[in-house]
Amino acid sequence: MIRTTMRKAAWASLAAGIALAAALGAWSMAGAGGTAQRPVVLELFQSQGCSSCPPANANLNAIADRPDVLALSFGVTYWDQLGWKDTFAKQAYTDRQKAYARGLGAQLGTPQMVIEGRDDLIGTNARDLELALRRARPAMDATVALTRGRVEIGAGQAPKAGADVWLVRYDPRVQQVAIQRGENNGKTLPHRDVVRELTRLGAWNGAPVAFTTSTPADPALRAAVLVQAKNGGPILAAARL
Repeated sequence: MIRTTMRKAAWASLAAGIALAAALGAWSMAGAGGTAQRPVVLELFQSQGCSSCPPANANLNAIADRPDVLALSFGVTYWDQLGWKDTFAKQAYTDRQKAYARGLGAQLGTPQMVIEGRDDLIGTNARDLELALRRARPAMDATVALTRGRVEIGAGQAPKAGADVWLVRYDPRVQQVAIQRGENNGKTLPHRDVVRELTRLGAWNGAPVAFTTSTPADPALRAAVLVQAKNGGPILAAARL
């Protein structure tokens, strides 16, 4: 009888331990921000000619492989006048940051990290970045199916003004850029998840919609789709291939 009681107590203790571990695991995943449905969308706006940008760029590089984060690096054009023309920058990326500045009431400048289209920070402090990622709660207001050559957005609750569907192609490889002029003259800066293409596929108004996509010129590029409220609004759904 004593052995049976002890065995029952041991099994009860083991079951309680498993339950506690499961609860802690669920709390940890929730605290990380990203879910099994989709990762947190993090966008860095930076310039190779900006002396303040390397720390933020390094912080993005450090989390580029995390499954709970979709990290995207956008090069902007307005610091090209400092003596070094950013080799990845495009006017479309500058326009995207300007839309965020208007929507978030933020000052235009670099570096800037935007999380889920809802929050922003400078991004040079790794602890502040981690806390911001943990606060994020990614919305999934529609299903997104992304395959090579096709994007499908399911039915869902769209904003009254509708939403934009963006195709993002980015390079996950490390790109070493030797800066030869300007504020970062003499430095070689590593970049990851550099956005090389940003294409508006069309609109989403809550009804199912599908788009065809072209084949990328560089097969090493990865793809992601963002469903986003217009004019730099919140990210409503996302997926990556």
